[in-house]
Amino acid sequence: MSNSERNITILGIETSCDETAAAIVTRMPDGSSDICSNIVLSQLEDHAPYGGVVPEIAARAHISNLDAIIARAIKAAGVSWDELDGIAATAGPGLIGGLLVGTMTARAIAHARNLPYIAINHLEGHALTPRLTSNIEFPYLTLLVSGGHTQLLIVTGVGKYHRLGTTIDDALGEAFDKIAKLLGLAYPGGPSVEKAALAGDAKAFDFPRPLKGRKDCHFSFSGLKTAVRYAARDISPLNDQIIADICASFQAAVCDCLCDRTRRAMAEFNLRFPNVTPPRLIVTGGVSANLAIREALSTLAQDQGVELYAPPLNLCGDNAAMIAWAGAERMAENIGDGHDITVHARWPLDPTAEPASGAGVKA
Repeated sequence: MSNSERNITILGIETSCDETAAAIVTRMPDGSSDICSNIVLSQLEDHAPYGGVVPEIAARAHISNLDAIIARAIKAAGVSWDELDGIAATAGPGLIGGLLVGTMTARAIAHARNLPYIAINHLEGHALTPRLTSNIEFPYLTLLVSGGHTQLLIVTGVGKYHRLGTTIDDALGEAFDKIAKLLGLAYPGGPSVEKAALAGDAKAFDFPRPLKGRKDCHFSFSGLKTAVRYAARDISPLNDQIIADICASFQAAVCDCLCDRTRRAMAEFNLRFPNVTPPRLIVTGGVSANLAIREALSTLAQDQGVELYAPPLNLCGDNAAMIAWAGAERMAENIGDGHDITVHARWPLDPTAEPASGAGVKA
């Protein structure tokens, strides 16, 4: 029996940043899934005093907690080690220390249990999440928005990604965090800005919409971030209402930029796949948990006749269920090199994409 014709149960491990996570996921022959367990230990309290993730602290926390998290995932799933078909771990992109902890643990388990080891690109985990949650068929357009990446990708199959656009400076999650820190809001910045924006006037500040109207699909948030800094400086001292207005206006500018860039990507997708009706837009990554962004994209999708899919909130951020699923998808397609022992601080999903002008290492 081939891999595609049987159930595949994978232990997934995620340690690319500041979440220590393990999950057990089963993929059925028809492409449906069962998330048997999904355990995530956040390190927010460890990094909050610094206003951001400290790589060494993150790596040490992974070392201290990963074994127990894996044991919890196995117990919660109610499976034995003998029922596993493989071990998948995030091998990049991410913080090297954390990646080494996760991949070395996964490789050790795979060796001890005589199981395949599958190195997973963290971005692929996000890109394939709609197939985990909704069994979405290929092809589809993905807007991936996270702390380290902002990209538009056409996904045509497992391991088959075509990048249409990327950020040429800050990733969107990075911009949210920096704005929060500038305004004295709590870490992590994304949820704090979103919460403050609820009490604000989105028209109070006329912030720029970088790259809006340009013919490509790239993003830029550095200039927007600078405009917010200048506005805060000129009004100082700030009060709660001004901070709320700044957050609401910043978030409105972000939504406009995302919708403009995504609209162009939709047009490109429709040119390439005119027979896919209706076309499907996936928004994924940690920033996709932002409800204002979801609402803006939902309106865009309705206007464009596109079906929008967004993962449940617990699968938007870093988690091991998406890593286990990506491993199962790759095993079903017989894709992957079990001897890959390399970790990657940067690992593009589409290595053939031309660098975006000004993007540097983020291209």
